[in-house]
Amino acid sequence: MMNITLNAGSPEINTCELCQSASELTVYTVSPAGYAANNINVCLGCKSELAKPEKPDNRYWRFLAEAMWSDVPAVQVLSWRILSLLKDEDWAAGCLEILYLEDDLLAWAKAGFTVEAEEPAEVHRDSLGNELQHGDTVILTRSLDVKGSSLNPRMGTVVKNIRLVSDNTDQIEGKIDGQTIVILTKYLRRQKN
Repeated sequence: MMNITLNAGSPEINTCELCQSASELTVYTVSPAGYAANNINVCLGCKSELAKPEKPDNRYWRFLAEAMWSDVPAVQVLSWRILSLLKDEDWAAGCLEILYLEDDLLAWAKAGFTVEAEEPAEVHRDSLGNELQHGDTVILTRSLDVKGSSLNPRMGTVVKNIRLVSDNTDQIEGKIDGQTIVILTKYLRRQKN
């Protein structure tokens, strides 16, 4: 429960409107300007976390599961933005699923929310999702029939010093019995060192 002291008709918040900390408070403006009541009181810890340019620390922001239910529109908007940045975390995704914002608040949240769209790096992965690199040793997870060859590598065959096919992340090249063949990554797993 927030401590509110009325002072000449305007509420003065005595705790951080995000984490409820009673430590030193400062005013934080939820951008963009032009929305009513876009200033909230935050503690120095929250202000420091909000100023970080990288992805928010998911361990720090777990209190948003409660803060998102605030009656203060700016807190709801800021909660939505931070949870959206953390949507890869199960707890944050769950919060986003149940967080409802009125259309005008959602527009405000999206207006000040920019995520640099990063192209996902093309990565070769084995059947278990492990990243593959040039020179790795892999093990076949099933027997293969090699087209155009009498070669028939069996499950468990070790392929050393693989090369990644640069234009297809689903394929690698490797030598089996002296022959270089193309192998689908879904049929192999990386051998642990």
